[in-house]
Amino acid sequence: MSTFDEVTRHHDPGPDENPWVEGPPPPEPVEIVEYDPHWPQRYVALAADIRRVLGPNVLDLDHVGSTAVEGLAAKDIVDIDLTVADPRHEAAYVPALRELGYVHVVREPSFHEHRMLSLAEPRVNLHVWGPDCPEVIRHRMFRDWLRGNTDDRERYEHAKRAAVPGGGHVMDYNERKQDTIRAIYDRAFRAAGML
Repeated sequence: MSTFDEVTRHHDPGPDENPWVEGPPPPEPVEIVEYDPHWPQRYVALAADIRRVLGPNVLDLDHVGSTAVEGLAAKDIVDIDLTVADPRHEAAYVPALRELGYVHVVREPSFHEHRMLSLAEPRVNLHVWGPDCPEVIRHRMFRDWLRGNTDDRERYEHAKRAAVPGGGHVMDYNERKQDTIRAIYDRAFRAAGML
């Protein structure tokens, strides 16, 4: 079971680790769109396909990220957290997900053995983690905090919109909004009695 310390610690991938399975994708402009009420339905359909092809290999599946927060503007990309017994055992899930059109993009052993696959249509980032991963807990806490806190939801949306004009790779965009994200995490952790 993840400890409070593991969940509240901001853990970044190793700085010397090359996360790209097939090389970095070309930069694409980040576009923030208004909240789409169809995003939750899209997740339900995507989750059904994932469960169908992976069967008992799916230990847990959840809609996370901005598209899981009603009213929050976001990139039109559904983020999903998939928990499997061991993310390092890629043969247990990558081939089956390829049948659905997913492409294995990221492998980050230093970041809780994180793997990410993407789907081009509809746009999906599928994050693969192991059991009781602190990052999964963090994702759910962040999502749930934004669902219940209008001020922080608006603060986060403002930070996202302000981060777009810098251009570059999506990781550059993520870095530009990191201070706001960490401040929101801090409030959520304190409210949960974790700090």
